[in-house]
Amino acid sequence: MLLGGIGFAVWKFLLPMVLDSDSSAEPQAVEQAQSAEEAASLENVVVPLPTFMVNLSDPLGRRYIKLTVEVEVNSEQAAEELLNSTAKVRDAINLLLSSKSYADLAPAENKIMLKNEIVERLNQILGGPKVARVYFAEIVIQ
Repeated sequence: MLLGGIGFAVWKFLLPMVLDSDSSAEPQAVEQAQSAEEAASLENVVVPLPTFMVNLSDPLGRRYIKLTVEVEVNSEQAAEELLNSTAKVRDAINLLLSSKSYADLAPAENKIMLKNEIVERLNQILGGPKVARVYFAEIVIQ
């Protein structure tokens, strides 16, 4: 009977306290993760660029790439700088794309390398690490 009474006391008084402390910690963790995601999304801005259509470096001159790019920058100011430098941006990306061949762009790994090269060129134009990522909204290679 004594063990039954102790078991009932634990179930009645201690178990609700343990469950309440666990459930209060879980919403706090969820709130912290959501606030971190919101802060990151508020800081970074995605800027769409016009579509690029460029002949590839192909001996027969029959291959081309059509590429639509969206650029993630780290601030509104960087987005304005990017939009104000459209001539430089278009020139840099056109030159980069026209230097590539079909074989250079066919594998998926090479597309990722192309993204990194575009990020590097855009950061050179903007004068610092202002471009975080480049997203391919559309890519056609023929």
